[in-house]
Amino acid sequence: MKEQVLPILRSAYEDLTKSEKKIADYISAHRHEIMGQTVAELAQGSGSSEITISRFCKKLGFSGLQSLKIALASELSGAGEGPCSDIGRDDDEAAVAGKIFRNITEGLQDTLKILDFSLIEAAVELLQGARRVAIYGFGNSATVCQDLVTRFLRFGMAVQAFSDAHMQVTSAALLEKSDVVIAISHTGATKDILESVNIAQEGGAKVIAITSYAQSELARRADIALIGMGREVNYSSEAAASRLVHMAIGDILYTCLAKKMPDRYQANLQKMREVIAVRRL
Repeated sequence: MKEQVLPILRSAYEDLTKSEKKIADYISAHRHEIMGQTVAELAQGSGSSEITISRFCKKLGFSGLQSLKIALASELSGAGEGPCSDIGRDDDEAAVAGKIFRNITEGLQDTLKILDFSLIEAAVELLQGARRVAIYGFGNSATVCQDLVTRFLRFGMAVQAFSDAHMQVTSAALLEKSDVVIAISHTGATKDILESVNIAQEGGAKVIAITSYAQSELARRADIALIGMGREVNYSSEAAASRLVHMAIGDILYTCLAKKMPDRYQANLQKMREVIAVRRL
């Protein structure tokens, strides 16, 4: 992932150890102060050890504290990152709407900072050459799956979404080397999703994961992992917030596919418009 410290901290947070979470919390709360701190001072401030600081930096993809601080300095010198806009009990409708829209926007910007576009390109190539595409997800992720099906159908793809555990493993067992799975999970730790992914890979299918956590089990097992997460606030879970971010990643895949096959896309779109037009008043 790109060297953007604060979004990376959020995407990896749930998979950090208790000691590492203390360091992450300290950095988030003292992002400007740590720029002048040594490893020993950061360890003391976060209640951890110097060796834990070193391991923490490497776990996030940095060579050490200095490279993390360089990336953070660059990040803070840009437009800046505002605090998450939490929703209070006394907020009126206008305040609620403003905060929700701001947090959606910031979640999308976080994702844009950490997306690896070479992985987007690789995912598009897999999808373009796929014989069929199976999309797996539960709960909030199931809505993202259905959105992807609606879009990918426009390419004339053999694509289907599965949000039932039994149907997922049945689908996965029938996939072959020329097939692709898109597995969508906020946590990346849902046992049924992981089982379906394992079965699909045993048959030779490739797996594209869309998840919120770069260190999750799903991200590790997938052939390609696309990471994007939303901001968690009161009255709205992080999983619900990430739904729109994951849909945006799906939109990127869809748009890039359309660019790869413009004639086919335009022809299919025209056919769709013609049959839909007759159903309007």
